[in-house]
Amino acid sequence: MKTAITEMLNIEHPVIQGGMQRVSTAELVAAVANAGAMGFLSALTQPTPALLAEEIARTRTMTDKAFGVNLTILPTLTPPPYEEYAQVIIDAGIKVVETAGRSPAPFMPMFNAAGVKVIHKCTSIRHAKKAQSVGCAAVTIDGFEAAGHPGEDDIPSLILVPRAVDELDIPVIACGGFSDGRGLAAALALGAEAVSMGTRFLCTQEAQVHQNLKDKLVAASELDTQLIFRKFKNTARVFKNSVSLEVAAIEQREGSEFSDVAPLVSGQRGGELLKTGDMEHGIWWAGMSSGLVYDVPSIEDLVKRIVTDAETIIKQRLSAIVS
Repeated sequence: MKTAITEMLNIEHPVIQGGMQRVSTAELVAAVANAGAMGFLSALTQPTPALLAEEIARTRTMTDKAFGVNLTILPTLTPPPYEEYAQVIIDAGIKVVETAGRSPAPFMPMFNAAGVKVIHKCTSIRHAKKAQSVGCAAVTIDGFEAAGHPGEDDIPSLILVPRAVDELDIPVIACGGFSDGRGLAAALALGAEAVSMGTRFLCTQEAQVHQNLKDKLVAASELDTQLIFRKFKNTARVFKNSVSLEVAAIEQREGSEFSDVAPLVSGQRGGELLKTGDMEHGIWWAGMSSGLVYDVPSIEDLVKRIVTDAETIIKQRLSAIVS
């Protein structure tokens, strides 16, 4: 398959593994690259810019194909040294960056000067248009089905992706609810140039997370995610467990504040969960596509299956319907 994204990123397949904190490490990203897709390391998984440089170098020992780095820009009281992370990305010769959170505008001059293409994750058309206006090469559109922070508008991918295609002049990548060849074929039909997946790549052999998490995803249905932080206008979609249900219940209490749930949702607890396999220890991110995860394949087999199934749908089923 050749699309604007495969040509732009110099990859074989229009399939992207989005950056996932504590998950997108060298083992995962290199396997995605070797399968002919595009993988993104998570910059902030590494505690320091120097350690990010080491992780980029470690990834290059496992693949000679293209991969990128995700730089998520969050509003915090004590922000990480974002410019230092960005400089490490540039110095390492990375040519594509996935940004998320706040606008990448402050970093565009340094990325542009280094010839780095920026793909910004957006949850609304207005944010996508802003990303285009500041010079992003493409946007990833996160529908309401997506894990993480799907925004406050609650617009699903079936509407949001074609709306973005209609409004923008740069390529659109579809994210949120995509996990297989049917999803890839649908995204291409909607006008997207690729799909980006997180939850589906989380449930692969190369993902460095506990097997208990993968077993949970295989057993899950489309009903097994939970929205939290709605009260605080920072909606997040996570897997439904005792902790996320407790957080949602606390939010319903009159006068509750984020400080009331903060101990339950700490990143430290989530990180421990991924390692120990105690699936009730904290929250963990998962999208509604959990209901379409049925096995734990190698990444090579997963990407091959997605692309082959999409090609079959396009060439045979849809062609036969038109005939």
